[in-house]
Amino acid sequence: MVLFLFLVIALVVVVGAVTLAVVGGGERAALPDVPAERFTDPLPPDRALRRADVEALRFPLTVRGYRMADVDDALGRLAAELAERDAHIAELEAALAGAQATAVGGPGLFKTHAPATMTEGQDQRQGLGQGQETPKDAVEEENGQ
Repeated sequence: MVLFLFLVIALVVVVGAVTLAVVGGGERAALPDVPAERFTDPLPPDRALRRADVEALRFPLTVRGYRMADVDDALGRLAAELAERDAHIAELEAALAGAQATAVGGPGLFKTHAPATMTEGQDQRQGLGQGQETPKDAVEEENGQ
């Protein structure tokens, strides 16, 4: 019976020492409080998101998976970035379509001042009227042809 009493007292002393080591110590606590695992948004606020940013995105685990607020915040940021990019792309495509329309069929692009009557084809290409000498005629005249 003395041995049993000794073992019980030894067990109480060991449990008390472990409890004091874990809980006690005041400011010099053996085990500091563990901060709650919170989501720190790794998405850069100063530039547009890249594929690597989305691939590196990791959410802290909780008892039932992920915190919905953290996931909702990240998805909201991604949705806003995509909407901004879509608007910018639509704006650029509209500007490109306008520039192409102006280049292809814009007013004054193919303005020509053709004579009212059709004369020789070469005279029209050279912009010469009837009775004017073309460069070909001048060369033939010099060669005596």
